[in-house]
Amino acid sequence: MEADRIKWNERYAADEYFFSLGPSKFLAQSMERVSSLVVGRRALDLACGEGRNALYLAQNGYQVTAVDIAERGLKRGEKRAAELGVSVEFVHADLETWRPEGLFDLILNFNFLLRPLIPWIVESLAPGGVVVMETILDAPGLHGEHRKDYLLQPGELERLFGGGEGKILLLEEDTTQETPVARVMFQKQ
Repeated sequence: MEADRIKWNERYAADEYFFSLGPSKFLAQSMERVSSLVVGRRALDLACGEGRNALYLAQNGYQVTAVDIAERGLKRGEKRAAELGVSVEFVHADLETWRPEGLFDLILNFNFLLRPLIPWIVESLAPGGVVVMETILDAPGLHGEHRKDYLLQPGELERLFGGGEGKILLLEEDTTQETPVARVMFQKQ
């Protein structure tokens, strides 16, 4: 993962934020539903980058732990949290090996795919907890250079979450965008 750390630190070295300052559109559209489903407010944002989704959760009353391998992204997140007056625990870690303690009411996974992490994500949900995930789908029209092993295959999210100890609340594959994505909202029983 050292190559990934270097790649993302280089991307976050530019003056501009790599992603927007606002949350993912899918997260913002799902927030009311998610908040009505989860009982607690302990959240985990995996591969948080510059922290845009973690900051949004903190602004909505969540106690957030945000994890990423790129130090520069985390520093930007910390700076932005201070500007917004919110608290987020930013953690520098490699998600291939790092695991937090305890259970979470909400786990976010955006623009990141590490298949062996999915069972751990489900295990780390508190009863009634929700996963909100959106990542790149390997579909016709996908632009740019992408490693196949980091792309979801059509129907894969249903296979990854369908046999879990919970239910899929939302599942969609959107190939109409410039970058095709697959999304899932899963709730643990």
